Amino acid sequence: MSKPASSSSVTDLLLDWRSGNAAALEQLLPLVYNELRRVAQARLRDEAAGHTLQATALVHEAYVRLVDLDRMTLTDRTHFFAMAARLMRRILVDAARARRYQKRGGGAHVVSLDEALTVSPERSREIVALDDALKALAEVDIRKSQVIELRYFGGLSVEETAAALDVSPDTVMRDWRLARAWLLRELSGQQPDV
Repeated sequence: MSKPASSSSVTDLLLDWRSGNAAALEQLLPLVYNELRRVAQARLRDEAAGHTLQATALVHEAYVRLVDLDRMTLTDRTHFFAMAARLMRRILVDAARARRYQKRGGGAHVVSLDEALTVSPERSREIVALDDALKALAEVDIRKSQVIELRYFGGLSVEETAAALDVSPDTVMRDWRLARAWLLRELSGQQPDV
């Protein structure tokens, strides 16, 4: 297993890229690829057996979307991986929604670059339901939603999540526990005790 890229080297390359050095972006991918792949594999372990979603396709799609974010200013390693987590979530949800759309007979067959991102029908509903629940949680408490996104979809540690959100690790753990309980209740359809 390879060692994670150091914060300073990733941050330096991001700053160089932001300053207009296109070569910095080419140097960045080898540094972050294995970590992005580890995060993607962790997310895909939750998929049903027999799914066709591949970690490599998820990493490549997330990376392509990251470098296309002209408006986004990626300031450091933690911010980079936080944005990668958000994009992986979007890719998984978009693939799940597309799968559900096709299952209902929608439209002609479209071949896209991320065709390999087909999600199993069972997991499609779960991913879309989780995304909907996270959106509802964000309306109530955006930080708790971000904690789930960074830890679950991004694979960030408690400390990395705390740094990304500029809060303490204790706050991250408290938000993590409360958000998980809220999501469990939301996804199970139970009404809160009043």
